[in-house]
Amino acid sequence: FYTAEMVVMTALLVWNRWSPGRLVLVMAFIFTAIVSVASFINLSYFNFERKAPWLWFLVYLASVAVSGLFLWRARARPSAKGVTLNPAWRGYMPVESAILGLYGVGLLLFPLAFGSIWPWPIDAFHAQVYSAIFLAGAGGTYLVWRSAPREELLVLGLAQFLVGLLAILGLVITDAAVHRIDWTATRTLCWLALFGWIGISGVCKLYAASRYFGLQSA
Repeated sequence: FYTAEMVVMTALLVWNRWSPGRLVLVMAFIFTAIVSVASFINLSYFNFERKAPWLWFLVYLASVAVSGLFLWRARARPSAKGVTLNPAWRGYMPVESAILGLYGVGLLLFPLAFGSIWPWPIDAFHAQVYSAIFLAGAGGTYLVWRSAPREELLVLGLAQFLVGLLAILGLVITDAAVHRIDWTATRTLCWLALFGWIGISGVCKLYAASRYFGLQSA
């Protein structure tokens, strides 16, 4: 998950423009804000006699402040001119945003119930932290659905592809060492379907973005 986030931030540095900066900042703000809220809810999880928890809160709260400040300063700035999505995308993207958002809210409010589909046991704190992935994805998808600049469609597709791919790849690599995953269990199949869907959706967005770039260059 953090690898995907770093790739998205790299895209912001490469383009260095409001588009895809708008998308990256919105997703970063949602992600870091939700992780910060989950951390405050679960303060008992942290041992503040160590330095790591202080660094954890410093990094996330600073990220919330920085991304929030940039978004506030640019609040009146219009989005970059978007491409016209075909009717299939226009119908699909709000559904995707709703599914990701509902699952993210479920993980945040009812962490143990909604975290029960994960292939390994997760506690309430980690489930609530993981909710940030889905809520950030929901926010990004909604933003691109409302206005779809080519760069933002590309970055969103890349982020979703990497989240889906690396989550499943990480599970395979980890289980190769510990052999604790029941690959035929319903919970595992549901989790694989969820992240597989996210990854495939990302590939489709990458393909759509490449077509728009191709039309632009032609």
